[in-house]
Amino acid sequence: MPAPNRADLIEAGYNLVEKQCPSLWIEDRILVTGEIPRTNDFEKGFPNHYSEIDGKMENDPLIKGDQAIVLNIKDIGLVVITGCAHAGIINIIKYAKELSGEDRIYGAIGGMHLTGGVFEPLISRTIDELEQLKPRFIIPCHCSGLKAVTEIPKNMPNAFIQNSVGTSYIF
Repeated sequence: MPAPNRADLIEAGYNLVEKQCPSLWIEDRILVTGEIPRTNDFEKGFPNHYSEIDGKMENDPLIKGDQAIVLNIKDIGLVVITGCAHAGIINIIKYAKELSGEDRIYGAIGGMHLTGGVFEPLISRTIDELEQLKPRFIIPCHCSGLKAVTEIPKNMPNAFIQNSVGTSYIF
C-alpha cells in the first residue's frame, strides 16, 4: 500500500504539526528536538541518500527530518530516545544537552545508525565520544548494527543493556 499523504491524514482526522525547531509536548514534559544540527566532524549524514526536491531527485545526505525525544528525569539526568539517529548519536545527545541545559545523561535508547560499510568506521569514534558523555545506560536498537552492539559492551560494560522486542523501561 502507498504511504498516506497529507490530505488523507487530515481527512482521517489527524492534526499534523510540522516544526523544524524544538518543541515541548504532553504538558511540557517531553522535548522533541526538531531538526538536529550536525556539529561534529564525523557524523555527516548518509552520502547515498536522495530526496525529491521540487520534483527532481537531489543528493540529500543530512536527512533533515531526523529528530529525537528527550526526557529530563528529576535528579537523574536526560534520557534520549532516537529513531535511526541519522544525525548521529553524538550530535543528538549534545544537542539534547544544549536544549535542556542538563549535562547528565542517564540513558540513550534507540537506533544509532552504525551498520554497513559507510557507518561501521564510525563505531570506535562514537564509543570514545559516548565514554566522555558518561551515560548511565546505553541501549542500542535496530539500526545500530551487530558490530556496534558487540563493541559498546566491550568498552562500556556497565552501561550497556541488550534490547529486545517487548522490553519495557521505567525511569
